[in-house]
Amino acid sequence: MGEFVRFEVDGGIGTIRLDRPPMNALNAQVQGELHEAAMEAGTRADVRAVVIYGGAKVFAAGADIKEMVTADYASMVQRAAPLQAAFDALARIPKPTVAAITGYALGGGCELALTADFRICGDNAKLGQPEILLGIIPGAGGTQRLPRLIGPAKAKDLVYSGRFVGAEEALAIGLVDKVVAPDDVYSAAVELVSRYVTGPALALRAAKAAIDGGLDGDLASGLRLETQLFTGLFATEDRAIGMASFVENGPGKAQFVGR
Repeated sequence: MGEFVRFEVDGGIGTIRLDRPPMNALNAQVQGELHEAAMEAGTRADVRAVVIYGGAKVFAAGADIKEMVTADYASMVQRAAPLQAAFDALARIPKPTVAAITGYALGGGCELALTADFRICGDNAKLGQPEILLGIIPGAGGTQRLPRLIGPAKAKDLVYSGRFVGAEEALAIGLVDKVVAPDDVYSAAVELVSRYVTGPALALRAAKAAIDGGLDGDLASGLRLETQLFTGLFATEDRAIGMASFVENGPGKAQFVGR
């Protein structure tokens, strides 16, 4: 457990909880603790799904600009790689993940939300990539994950302008998947991923790897990846359990063991 990032597990769901008041600014220490939490979430067998949560008031209002205001090119070359590595580790958690967003998710906070498979936000949420207003661009995946999610034109609008979008617009453009009352954000996120806790863990892992990996290349490469992952699942217990259950009892009744 870090000073600013906690990792807690309950009922197969791991919560990566930011706790750096008042705005969960993502300084170097927070980035490192996020990386550690992502690695723990990915390797623990008792964790079957993950929620990324900033608390009841704010998700994360971006990078700690006080750390960057005097930085030069040489120092940022050194800092940028660990930042990318931390967010990449979150994106690569081989389990279903959801970001539970309250209040602000700006700059690095929005990029943090983009590392998840799904995003649920409160109706008070504000999301955006305002780095252009500082004379820079997003540096933790915003120029890459955002256009893959909402398309290049909409992503350019947000990145070029630096404007914030409210919850309803975020839902309309596909930046978030569901809008709820702020007090219900965390419970809605838990509900969303709870369906996967008893699912076939290795098949879910393969599905995520196939989809995310396929987006990074051409169709032919993606299809080869899919074939490899598909055939590999025939070595798992859950595949045998799932198919036997289907034949005997019909769909949706298998009791998977996660192996």
